[in-house]
Amino acid sequence: MIDTARSTGPNDLPDAATAHAWAALGGAPEAAATVTFHPAPGALQARLPVRELARATVGVCSLAAAELLARRSGTPVPAVRVDEAAVATAFVSERHVRIDGRAPASFAPLSGFWRAADGWVRTHANYPHHRARLLDALGMPDPGDDSARARAALAAELADRSSRAVQEAVYAAGGLAVAVAAAPPGVLSAGLPLVETRDLGAGAPRELPSAALPAQGVRVLDLTRVIAGPVATRTLALLGADVLRVDPPGIPEDPDAHADTGIGKRSTLLDLAAPADRRAFDALLDEADVLVGGYRPGALAAYGLTPDALAARRPGLIVAELCAWGHEGPWAGRRGFDSLVQAASGIAAVEADADGHPGVLPAQALDHGTGHLLAAAVLRALTERHATGGGRLIRLSLAGTASWLLNGRDTAQPAGPAAAPDPEPWLTETASPYGTLRHALTPVHYEGAPRTWRRPPTRWGTDRPAWA
Repeated sequence: MIDTARSTGPNDLPDAATAHAWAALGGAPEAAATVTFHPAPGALQARLPVRELARATVGVCSLAAAELLARRSGTPVPAVRVDEAAVATAFVSERHVRIDGRAPASFAPLSGFWRAADGWVRTHANYPHHRARLLDALGMPDPGDDSARARAALAAELADRSSRAVQEAVYAAGGLAVAVAAAPPGVLSAGLPLVETRDLGAGAPRELPSAALPAQGVRVLDLTRVIAGPVATRTLALLGADVLRVDPPGIPEDPDAHADTGIGKRSTLLDLAAPADRRAFDALLDEADVLVGGYRPGALAAYGLTPDALAARRPGLIVAELCAWGHEGPWAGRRGFDSLVQAASGIAAVEADADGHPGVLPAQALDHGTGHLLAAAVLRALTERHATGGGRLIRLSLAGTASWLLNGRDTAQPAGPAAAPDPEPWLTETASPYGTLRHALTPVHYEGAPRTWRRPPTRWGTDRPAWA
């Protein structure tokens, strides 16, 4: 449960949510009590405790970074103090991105909530292939690029259909739509864990040398897309890791999204079904410390890349797996995004307006929160590998984070008169191959932490498949 216990000091807000997340990561309980927060009362206001979730996930990520740095340097753990205004800005980083002054496109016209005959449907059609599959599933001709016309056509098509029939037909066609749950917990299991871990073999102690940054010299293979996974690996890059994103060549990433979440990283294209590309991937794997995957459960297993097979090939490897709906259960193999998990879990119902129209969180908090938790779990695994030498399997899901948020729905702080914090102190500009990039600064902070990334994003898919 997300709790909001506070200290009596005006600027220090240690809370039980941080303690809970740190315990889920396997950290020593006393360490969580050292994390403090500079408050921003108007940040991320919602009926659910989004502000509490956001600051806790960033707090434990900051603490995990500080802990690893201390282990590597043999010095005390540096103080961790997180600014809630920085957290609020970073949790909507995609809204703050500007490329040569241009704002990125928002949700596509066929993405959103739609009335059905028996409730509501939530669709996600931001990528062209998802839009095409949605239309195919519904037997609709493409309504073209006129947003108003396209939305009117889809609304008319869905109005007389069952929400669950739409959900199943679109899923079967490879598209993305869910029936909106009328109340929590929706499709979620009450037993969904926040973080799952297990050892992947043993080994001799594997100490990382002393370094200026916690993850300096750590090599990370990033097999993730969209927000949560890229936020995690973006954070590891901030903290010194050499992060190489690997994508299949057939599904281009949105340039604006990559400009935001690709900062600090390099990006290459490999088709794991092509022999030459597979050899290149295996060569990268043979020198990797961490592999982060964001595909549906079982997708990498089709290439022989199960966690145990990876650990056998590369002893000491940390394998982090991220998915939408949890790693087991009837929905485990389904595609999903933050917006869909909000809808199907009951979050949209909790945040509904007075007329009953489903609502949304003030940020894609499941994505950003899970991303920071994933980075924290990797950092903690690196700290423990320092002593044990063994690898680690880490599993998180957007649904697990949603379950945690919903379990704390009675503890949210009431929205007060405070205005949302000014994001400007937490924005900066960086020259990049995309143009002048305005972006959010990191909210991850410990004493002496980097304020921003050492390098801009490279263009998607343009780097060689080699470690720096």
